[in-house]
Parts: sequence; C-alpha cells; structure tokens
Amino acid sequence: MLFKTRADRWFDFFNYLLLVIVALCMIFPLLYIFSVSFSTMDDYLKKNIILWPSNWDLGAYRYIFSTPTFSRAMIVSVCLTAVITFFNLFMTTTMAFAATFRFTGSKFVIRMVVFTLLFSPGLIPGYLMVKSLGLIDTYWALILPGAISTFNLIVIRQFFQELPREIFEAAKIDGANELQIFGRIALPLSKPALAAFTLFYAVDAWNAYFNVILYINDTTKWTIQVVLRQMVIVSPPDNNLLSSLLRDPPPAQTVQMAAVLVTTLPILVIYPFLQKHFAKGVMLGSVKG
Repeated sequence: MLFKTRADRWFDFFNYLLLVIVALCMIFPLLYIFSVSFSTMDDYLKKNIILWPSNWDLGAYRYIFSTPTFSRAMIVSVCLTAVITFFNLFMTTTMAFAATFRFTGSKFVIRMVVFTLLFSPGLIPGYLMVKSLGLIDTYWALILPGAISTFNLIVIRQFFQELPREIFEAAKIDGANELQIFGRIALPLSKPALAAFTLFYAVDAWNAYFNVILYINDTTKWTIQVVLRQMVIVSPPDNNLLSSLLRDPPPAQTVQMAAVLVTTLPILVIYPFLQKHFAKGVMLGSVKG
C-alpha cells in the first residue's frame, strides 16, 4: 500500500467532495421531475419545490397513457430505435471488418470515409438529397442518411485490426470464408466494443427529434421525443382543457414531468445491462498498439 502524504489526503478529499457536489447537481433535476410527476394538484400548488411527494398520485401517468398520441409515439420510438440501432451497427461493423483487409481501392475508400468526417454536406443539401430520393415522410429518411457513423467506423476498424491475425489465418486454413470469419470469430471477440457502440447508437436514435421534425410531416409517425417537445415547449397541456376532459384532472405541469420521466426511463433501464462492457468497449480500439 502506497503511503499518502497529508497533501495527498487533502487532494483526495477535495476530489471526492467535488464529485459528490456534481452528482447531487445531476440527481436533483431527476428527483424533482420524479416527485412532481407523482404529486397531486394541491401539493403542487402549495409547494414551489417538491423533493418527495406527500400524497402519491398516478393521475398524470394515467392521462398520458390514455392518450393515443403518446402511446403510439412510444411504440414508434421503441421500434424505430431497435431498427436504427441494428442497421447502424450492422453497416458499421461489416464495413469496418472489410476495411481491415487489403483490397484494390481500399485506401481510397478509407480516405473518402475520413473525408466525410472532416466535411459534412450541411442541412440544406442533406434535405434536398432526401427529398430527391423520395424519402420525405417515410422512416427511411431517419435510417439511411445516418447509417454509418464515421468516428465509430474508425474506432471499430482499429479494434478489428488488433485481433490476432493467427486466428483468421487458422480459420482460412480450415476452409472458412470472410463472412464466416466475421460472424463466428470477429463478432464474438468484439462483444465489449459492440455493447458500447450499441448503447451509443441506441441513445442517439432514441433522443433524435430534429430529423423527425425535418423529414416527417405526418403527425401519426412522430416519435416520442417530438411529442414530448410539443407537450413541454410548443403547446403544453392546459389546465382548463384537462378540467373539461377529466373529472379529477392532474396539473399540466405534472403531466409534463411524467412525460419527461417516461421518455427517459427506457435508456436508464437498458444501460445497467450494458454497463459491464461499456468502459472496456470504449477503450478497446481507441489506442493503437
């Protein structure tokens, strides 16, 4: 055990204190959202800040799940996130694995990929391209333009290059082709990296709302993030309207907080299952050697 001087102990103390303060600053908004969403109208009107519900009430959650728009948007977001995550991961890993082998024009392809990392077409050319392909108001407009993340492709390619070449050569001697090597050897050895990038792609797909606003005109195809934006920013629920629709209506503010919590919950539930691979997967392939 290393000996720590008094200065080292004070340094550790202030580090821990700073981390605790930062953690509290991050936890407080979540706790406030949670408490307000489960509070009654009387508690909300009497208290400016609610850190824990005095009287638990599920009225806000009953309301948002009784509305067909919110329920439909949740189903759309879950399905779309699963499809986008699988498609992005499939496209990224297959291209990264192919880029680890030397073939005619491989350097040119890699340079073109890196070029897209440095220079992006911009909003208007991207929209015109999607429109010219006839993808407006379809989910393909959300899937195809961002099929491959250049940065993730470079990192996964570096990870594949660090895998032992002897295994690939032994598999070729046994008669395996590149597709079999990719599916039976490379992917099983890449579980930490795949878990990390699966989380990255899933979070990006779940939180995306700007492309939905840009490309999707049909409100029945909106994702939960766009519906949440409508509820919180554009046209928040009106207390008078809720009173006319419901016998004991929840406050509009609790409805907003309940919607925020519900849209945040899926990622919070998924993360613990990928956390054990997350740190290792982020580091693997990021440093050469």
